[in-house]
Amino acid sequence: MLPAAFPSVVAFVLGMVVGSFLNVCICRLPKNESIVSPPSHCPHCDSRICWYDNLPLLSYLLLRGKCRRCGTHISLQYPLVELLNGVLTLSLFLHYGATLSFVAFFLFCSSLVVITFIDLEHQIIPDEISLPGILVGFGFSFFLNGHTWLNSLLGILLGGGSLLLVAYAYHRLTGNEGMGGGDIKLLAMMGAFLGWQAMPFIIFVSSLAGSLIGITIMLLQKKNTRLAIPFGPYLAFGAVLYVFYGDPLIRWYLGLSGFYRG
Repeated sequence: MLPAAFPSVVAFVLGMVVGSFLNVCICRLPKNESIVSPPSHCPHCDSRICWYDNLPLLSYLLLRGKCRRCGTHISLQYPLVELLNGVLTLSLFLHYGATLSFVAFFLFCSSLVVITFIDLEHQIIPDEISLPGILVGFGFSFFLNGHTWLNSLLGILLGGGSLLLVAYAYHRLTGNEGMGGGDIKLLAMMGAFLGWQAMPFIIFVSSLAGSLIGITIMLLQKKNTRLAIPFGPYLAFGAVLYVFYGDPLIRWYLGLSGFYRG
């Protein structure tokens, strides 16, 4: 008889294994390289990585963060992405159980991990993830309980349209590009998965977090207000927060405001 914790362990391991593949996407998508071929290899000496050196998190610890062949240091990003995706997958499983909602949000959150790390390093959000993500999120809306295709469609329009309006207004007022097209498509993808109701929450949380952290960075680095700060990670933070705590947080806020009495 399997122990009660076995499904949770499987979910965590699954998340880390997929996290290993996410690392490939993070490294190759910005370079327009195939994520299928060639197989995993050391970016320094190009030697192919054997399966026993490609075990999520474990291989990094056993190799002490170095390539077996050339001894070059392996970026901490690799185990961090694997561990982060493992924790997210376990949390989703504990929250939703073995349901279609778990599958949908597993794909959604894994995509956000890739987008976050790519945007942090390259300040781009690859269309290869956000555009198919819009279609996938809309497709799931036909099968998930409590989520309709109309909510998803309105989420796409509200998510993408709201940032498009902000970008247009900022450009008209300042003459500078303030919001990238990647952010617009990313929020449209979030609207597809989460519906229009999530958009105000995500925009508020991401704007608040981005403002606080951005101002802190500018003060510490003594940069001017035109410092380019990627917004994708803050949108991803707001979306993940909504996946787990959106409904109770909104009810709590409405309760404080007197609009909700539960």
